[in-house]
Amino acid sequence: MPSEPVRVGRKRPLPSCPNPLFLNWLTEMRDHAKEKGLKTQYVYQKAINSLKKYPLPLKNGKEAKILQNFGDGICKTLDERLQKYYRENGVDAPIHSLPSGCAQTQPINNNLAPPKPSSACSRNPSGEVGANVRNAEGDAGKEKGGKKTKKREYVPQKRSGGYAVLLTLYRHSQLPGSKGFMFKNELQTEAQSLCDKSFTVPDLGSKYTAWSSVSTLIQKDLLLKTHNPARYSLTELGLALAERLESGERGKDDEQGEEKRSEAEDLGERPGTVDLTLDEEKEKDDDDDDDESEDDCSLRARPTIAASETHTERVAPVSSLSGISKASDTGEGYLLPGSYDIVLCVDFIETTGGNTARKQELVKELQRNGVMFDVRKLNVGDFLWVAREKVTPVPGQLRPPVAKELVLDYIIERKRMDDLCGSIMDGRFREQKFRLKRCGLHKPIYLVEECGSAAAHLSLPESTLQQAIVNTQVVDGFFVKRVQDVKESAAYLTVMTRYLQKLYQNCTLFCRSRELEGNEECDQESGAAVRENPHCNLISFTEFNCGAVKNKCQTVRDVFARQLMQISGISGDKAAAILEQYSTVSSLLKAYAQCTTEAEGEKLLSSIKYGKLKRNLGPALSRTVYQLYSTRGPLS
Repeated sequence: MPSEPVRVGRKRPLPSCPNPLFLNWLTEMRDHAKEKGLKTQYVYQKAINSLKKYPLPLKNGKEAKILQNFGDGICKTLDERLQKYYRENGVDAPIHSLPSGCAQTQPINNNLAPPKPSSACSRNPSGEVGANVRNAEGDAGKEKGGKKTKKREYVPQKRSGGYAVLLTLYRHSQLPGSKGFMFKNELQTEAQSLCDKSFTVPDLGSKYTAWSSVSTLIQKDLLLKTHNPARYSLTELGLALAERLESGERGKDDEQGEEKRSEAEDLGERPGTVDLTLDEEKEKDDDDDDDESEDDCSLRARPTIAASETHTERVAPVSSLSGISKASDTGEGYLLPGSYDIVLCVDFIETTGGNTARKQELVKELQRNGVMFDVRKLNVGDFLWVAREKVTPVPGQLRPPVAKELVLDYIIERKRMDDLCGSIMDGRFREQKFRLKRCGLHKPIYLVEECGSAAAHLSLPESTLQQAIVNTQVVDGFFVKRVQDVKESAAYLTVMTRYLQKLYQNCTLFCRSRELEGNEECDQESGAAVRENPHCNLISFTEFNCGAVKNKCQTVRDVFARQLMQISGISGDKAAAILEQYSTVSSLLKAYAQCTTEAEGEKLLSSIKYGKLKRNLGPALSRTVYQLYSTRGPLS
């Protein structure tokens, strides 16, 4: 008896979809939307995927609504196509199989040539000839070409945010003595001239600025963001791309130079020829009217002398302003006298919330006094002053250019007596003083406002509040100003604003970075020194406000300092003195582990000097800290 031949695979292939007619129609609709570039192509594709997974036959489009990604629109379209199909092929026409001679849409195979359209299949129910075949051929060509095409490298568009950032960082890295990175505010200022969009102000109707492209550069591994405040530098890929962009920029400049030289040669001018008539015209315009009576000889001799004098006047300020080169290295530049306004910045908390009527009274008083002020969010302090650059609107632009803002060294924390009492009880008083000391401004002011009859109902005795005020002035070194009410507070802010306007009237202001320069440089600077030396190194408002964020990322040292300041009796100065010896908890625990006896560990911190008077920390606080970090059980 002959053996049966071995059967390989299935006897007949299972149908890929029990609803091939619906599948074909959805495919046609998807391809039609794709040709027109409509986003509905993705909706149809999702519906196709759901239909392929459904194992049961459907009688009409309404039944397909149970499937995912099938809405009323798709179901209605399928029913309309189904009715048209019945009219053309009869009511008994099968819907769970394709018409005779029409092949079902198969997955595209790149190894096989696309099948030729037959007469029965080339005309679809909607009357379009060969649409399925053409779409299949086009999709096959795209898929085939997509496999061979190499992924295109990301190159930012010219004059875009990414283009400006890459070029700015590259040019900064080529400078001698470059630090290899830039901060956000200086990078934005330097890159603005290379970009058509603003880095800080979004376009009308959009929430994105040119700075939004930085996230794309980081994702493409072209830009590296480290530290806090953030430092931006180029990666190896970014450096290579920036070099190509810079070479393209230089090539364009060379072409423009060649065009100008060729134009000059066409006009008959030699490259080395200098036209002195322009200088003479400028000098004549600058001369006073009473000089017109001089003779021709003096007029001919004047341009040479005037030119030399003008050149001396232009060069002299640059040589005398020795800080300009330093300021320009930071990328922020400087503000010359007369090119800026002194503006009072008011924290928005001082104008909203709580007793709104009383807070609005402060704003009305400032307006009545003619004070130039601006309400904004301040991360530390209630009032401060900025030197805001005077800018003029550019014709054709909706908004004027972004003005530089440098923060003056004066900052005010305003406290009513009842608020002072509450801040002492919940711990905000010490924390606010600590943050004011570290904000980078060196002349903090505490403005204490009386609260009238409400002082009799405070939770703390008046002697405690008076002692806290005295400690703020004597121990912490703050200037304390006491006023009676809101009107007197507004009067003090008005007087301070006018005083600072006069004080900085003839000053050239330079921008410095807190990261690059120590905060101790200006500690000994007095008001008289400011008057004698008009060059002031100030922090930009953006860097100041970002650095004063309350809940920003903290280092281990910062967390250790906060832990120490929670201990009763340890102030900011005492915590700073401990951190100078032991910067982290780990280093302190290692020092305790090296102590041979418990008594030695309890006295480890007692001889540490703190404050201006260099007093000892004392054995009591030293023992408390030792017990906190060395005792496993409850403290005694």
